[in-house]
Amino acid sequence: MPSSTTHRFKDLVAIVTGAGSGIGRATAIALAESGAQVLGVGRRKDALAETAHAHAGIAVLPLDIREEDAPDTVVAAAAERWGRIDVLVNNAGSTAVMPLTESDRSVITGLFDLNVTAPSMLAHAALPHLRASSGSIVNVSSTYGHRPLAGGAHYAATKAALEQLTRSWALELAPEGVRVNAVAPGPTRTDVLVAAGLSPDAIDELRAHERERIPTGRLGEAADVAEWILRVADPLNTQLTGQVLTIDGGLELV
Repeated sequence: MPSSTTHRFKDLVAIVTGAGSGIGRATAIALAESGAQVLGVGRRKDALAETAHAHAGIAVLPLDIREEDAPDTVVAAAAERWGRIDVLVNNAGSTAVMPLTESDRSVITGLFDLNVTAPSMLAHAALPHLRASSGSIVNVSSTYGHRPLAGGAHYAATKAALEQLTRSWALELAPEGVRVNAVAPGPTRTDVLVAAGLSPDAIDELRAHERERIPTGRLGEAADVAEWILRVADPLNTQLTGQVLTIDGGLELV
């Protein structure tokens, strides 16, 4: 990590969802390397174990954050272990390639459950601790949270909802000292498309198409996004709230 964030999170406690891979894993490791105690949450026990193995400052909790009692379980695990919560990174999410002609009610419901409802309830559960620590929430959106995505409208809609939650929570919680921001990555090298059920050939084709449209000429890396999550969550940035920072190589400009 850059020197500007080295040890900036010393003795602070962070919760990172979707910590088993991709942006979530990179963020958990970056926070731990910057001095934080991190609770990494996710559904895949083996993947979480790999994340925990990367740094002694990471503890993990395998569960599905969509379950009704999951938010209280996550918050209790962090608070009981370390006595405080300073940062909540709502990273867990899923995508779906689903044109309107193929709309499926269960897919739509699943997208909103994981991408909108779950982070809402986790933020709700963590709020008393974030108030006590003047902490912050960082929601992980997407460049498609504020630009159209043909064939993926419902995914884009969930991220648009998350961005509006970010702004509204920021306004609501500012008087209490809690900051709320979002980062919005563009196409990034993660396993999210594999999880969405796309074949390797389809993923390669999609990634090549995305790369051609990105002005910088390359896909993002999980570490790129993790660095900005730390900068947004940095406790010294007391005036930064209600912002959505797009990290997409200029894709939103074209």
